[in-house]
Amino acid sequence: MNKKNKIKIVVNGRLLTVNIKFSLKNLIEKLKTPINKVAIELNEEIVDKKKINKIYLKNKDKIEIVHFIGGG
Repeated sequence: MNKKNKIKIVVNGRLLTVNIKFSLKNLIEKLKTPINKVAIELNEEIVDKKKINKIYLKNKDKIEIVHFIGGG
């Protein structure tokens, strides 16, 4: 693993190491997260899910993924 081509991000409080040029869409796919059932926050800002394939992660980014749970 070449460290020069890697960045460190935090996802829901967990440290992950990913490749440079890793998009938010890549992350969602890697985590096998159903995109229509979550809200995504990047560095404390809500992300428009239509734009996740154009958002590339940077070193020390903080991502929070919140799942919607139905109930009554």
